[in-house]
Amino acid sequence: MQEKDIYVELSSIRDLMERSSKFISLSGLSGVLAGGYALAGAGWAYSLTKDISGLGSGAFYMNKPLLFWQLFAIALSVLLLSVLTSSWLTIRRAKSKNENVWNPVSRRLLTAVSFPLFTGGLFIMIMLLKGDYTVIAAACLIFYGLALIAGSQYTYSEIKWLGLCQIVLGLLALVLPGNGLILWSVGFGLLHILYGSIMHFKYER
Repeated sequence: MQEKDIYVELSSIRDLMERSSKFISLSGLSGVLAGGYALAGAGWAYSLTKDISGLGSGAFYMNKPLLFWQLFAIALSVLLLSVLTSSWLTIRRAKSKNENVWNPVSRRLLTAVSFPLFTGGLFIMIMLLKGDYTVIAAACLIFYGLALIAGSQYTYSEIKWLGLCQIVLGLLALVLPGNGLILWSVGFGLLHILYGSIMHFKYER
């Protein structure tokens, strides 16, 4: 067997092993679009709150219920658009590679990320009910980062570094109160665009 044939054979074996242990149908383009949604949402939220002081206090939102629900609707819209876009592009990429998007590896990936996300969601709901809004941005970043790190063992290793960056930004949001929207925009906006671009050009071209 020639050296070229050996290399092709080894590459095929490596690809087969990777497919059996890693979920590699994630779309980098979905990360770019999710980042765009986040920046658009953050810009909209900023336009509603730029002339307001005391934004993080529970008493403020008690007196401004319309603004609270506007911000909540923006955040929910960004989340839904990101999830739907990511799901659609991931399924489309898997079909183009003749892969089943719902397989043992994807189920393990979903299980791994679900626990931190579910816990984070409960934590945020408790903070909302208690009227402590100052930690919401930080909690979103930290628990999302933990979910990415937990899921990174079942997909591309770059996910772990994205998760670490999200956690660092979340901790900064705790240290620098009043800058939650800016740090949230960096984490869910700019970092997603950077990550998605790297993934797209590294794995999808």
